[in-house]
Amino acid sequence: MSNHTRVTHFILRGFSDVPQLRLVVIPLFLLVYTFGLLGNSSIIIAVMRDSRLHSPMYFFLKNLSFLDMSYTSATIPKAVLISFTGSGGISYLECVAQLYIFITLASTECFLLTAMAYDRFLAILRPLLYGTIMSQKCCVELVVTAWVGGTIYSAFHTFNTFSLPYCGPNVVEHFFCDIPPVMRLSCTDYRLHEEVGFAVSSCIVMSSFALTVLSYVGIVSTVVRIPSVDGRWKAFSTCSSHLTTVVLFYGTGSFMYLRPASRYSPTQGRLASICYSVLTPSLNPVVYCLRNKDMKFALQKLYCGRKS
Repeated sequence: MSNHTRVTHFILRGFSDVPQLRLVVIPLFLLVYTFGLLGNSSIIIAVMRDSRLHSPMYFFLKNLSFLDMSYTSATIPKAVLISFTGSGGISYLECVAQLYIFITLASTECFLLTAMAYDRFLAILRPLLYGTIMSQKCCVELVVTAWVGGTIYSAFHTFNTFSLPYCGPNVVEHFFCDIPPVMRLSCTDYRLHEEVGFAVSSCIVMSSFALTVLSYVGIVSTVVRIPSVDGRWKAFSTCSSHLTTVVLFYGTGSFMYLRPASRYSPTQGRLASICYSVLTPSLNPVVYCLRNKDMKFALQKLYCGRKS
């Protein structure tokens, strides 16, 4: 790879090409990023401190919050610095590292959401066996599997992207190093690499999505057979937050990656990336706390004291 690579650094465009717009964008993204960090860290601390939240569902939620904090931190601080200083320079190896870390965290979240769907599936369809099947050991194994799968998946995409020769230009039309805008800069035909990457993504990510959908098919078919309306509502309310996160994650992510790099639009790419890499992880704490009484109580106890 080093024998063919002439580009030693890339230049990131940042959030916007318009200098005046950056003055509005920078404070907004710092606010959203700070809100996301505070919300997700609060969930982690609340779950660790409140013994009532020591269950599989909240164990997965704690790990999801850590992932959300991590992969916003992999892109937003650098993007804000670039937009603030106007210098978007990033070395070749830094770009490789950023892409690898981001794809690792994003794909791990994808696999973790599937594990959370399986957890809700067992809780509703096998309530008597739920505690036995979803033991602490099983939960840890599912999270470790998600991380291992994410690192392997990301290693493939990173190699597939940067095994292409880059001879110039080196301006990445994005606010971080992502696959479509970087691949477009290759000085050779990248269509084969793009097709291979798309095929692997379709097999792995869509399989994960299919398992999530199948879990919800089983959940819905069970919930509709519950005789009482209150029972149906209570059963479905335990899944509504996770389902909202799944829709946001896959909906915005597919808009970015299920299209050829040749059709990549800088403006649309930035907007889609902002949705799935900034807004979705920052809104997850709100999604999971709005209708969860136990989490609300744990957060009140964390910030307002035991009397609340």
